[in-house]
Amino acid sequence: MKKSLKMLLSIMILTVVLVSTGCSNENQTVLNVYNWGDYIDESVIDEFEKEFNIKVNYEDFATNEEMYVKIKSGGTDYDVAFPSDYMIEKMIKEDLLLKLDMNNIPNYANIDERFKNLDFDPNNEYSVPYMWGTVGILYNQKMVNETVDSWDILWDSKYEGQILMLDSQRDSIAVALKKLGYSMNTRNLKELEEAKEELIKQKPLLLAYVGDEVKDMMIGEEAALAVVWSGDAVYMMEENEDLRYVVPKEGSNYWFDNMVIPSTSKNKKEAEMFINFMTRPEIAKKNTEYIGYSTTNKETMKLLDPEVINNEVAYPSDDIINNCEVFLDPGEIIKEYDRIWTEVKS
Repeated sequence: MKKSLKMLLSIMILTVVLVSTGCSNENQTVLNVYNWGDYIDESVIDEFEKEFNIKVNYEDFATNEEMYVKIKSGGTDYDVAFPSDYMIEKMIKEDLLLKLDMNNIPNYANIDERFKNLDFDPNNEYSVPYMWGTVGILYNQKMVNETVDSWDILWDSKYEGQILMLDSQRDSIAVALKKLGYSMNTRNLKELEEAKEELIKQKPLLLAYVGDEVKDMMIGEEAALAVVWSGDAVYMMEENEDLRYVVPKEGSNYWFDNMVIPSTSKNKKEAEMFINFMTRPEIAKKNTEYIGYSTTNKETMKLLDPEVINNEVAYPSDDIINNCEVFLDPGEIIKEYDRIWTEVKS
């Protein structure tokens, strides 16, 4: 009888625990975060969930355009997203972002001033900087014996089947435009047509258009040359000592990825809590060390190894940056970019 009573009591206690846990989870806020692939140290998500008792539903995207289409089309309720400069500008124009309450983001003070008041968000109302960098050429010095200093090498027939380009409309068209000496923000149809012809001419030389898989492919020496973002280059060079990175002399893209709150958000205050958490110096340090990209957080810079800070791939000189352009929203001419990219890929 005693054993039966003990068993019954245990079952009752377990039932109460399960029910109360279920109620807690049912009432728990769920924050939907939409970020680039492999672009966060996921341990910080666990830290955030434990500290604030908020569940994070984390999804990733491959390009700004993919992210934009999904949010624009509706049917989503993302609370935090990580678009790039020109896409932030576009989303502001289309009322797809909410203004931030900086009272809920005091750690914004940790952001370096040079990443504030930029053209895509001049009054710092809609976005908080996350990471920044450049676009350039990563090459394997065992497979490429000549000096790499120009985009022209990506059209050299001797490297046929050994070249990787980004499967990204703006980035790949920009490479062709810079090769031709044009602005990567051009709205000139003649210049855009020339860029299209260059990419079509290049296509037989390519091994592939790629996304995140470029990392494994270059580390594994499946290709000799690749167009990559600088943060990925840092990671790949750590994994393969024969890899080198250069920003070509014609200039390139100087980009910024920021945290924003889409207008579909149902948890704005909690989203601002998440953004504030991500701008803590020690949390930003974990992210920049994990993904290899360059932090915008001046307090985090004080915590990094001097070897990292002095790495010109991650933190390039002013001479390199001054020769680069920041992407702008092309406005209505985007339909021409879409058409060109479709014709190149088809």
